[in-house]
Amino acid sequence: MAGYLDSYGVSDAKRERGVKRVVIAAVAVVLLSVAGYFFLHDFQEKRQISKFLDLLKDKKYEDAYRLWGCDPAKPCRDYNLQRFLEDWGPKSAHADITLASIRRTRSCDGGVIQILQFPKEEVLLYVDRKDRNLSFSPFEYCVDATGRNTKFLDIFFK
Repeated sequence: MAGYLDSYGVSDAKRERGVKRVVIAAVAVVLLSVAGYFFLHDFQEKRQISKFLDLLKDKKYEDAYRLWGCDPAKPCRDYNLQRFLEDWGPKSAHADITLASIRRTRSCDGGVIQILQFPKEEVLLYVDRKDRNLSFSPFEYCVDATGRNTKFLDIFFK
């Protein structure tokens, strides 16, 4: 009779190990998905600003101007190439882009605000999620259509 009871509970233990592996794998997939979302959510917008800064370092001002959704042949109505060069060109206060550091990045519903810290001032850049065009951000934090802060904790963490 000893041979008959040797396999008692073996199938239950195998099933339990299988269920445990499936549960651990499912939890790992969920955790990796959430972590991936938080780390990669603003990847394209951050890359757009990085590309802009690289173009300024290489002194390719016309290409950098195109990232603002404008073209030197057909300039934007309120921000022509001459005005862009006053802000970012070789004679501007931001001529040496290597002095800039990224102080803060804020993820908003419609885009990303990135705060560049220069030695004398801060520059607030905004990247629109829809078309990836750059612009200056009027606010340091995310706002809704009425101008109210949408992320309460941004008030405390500048």
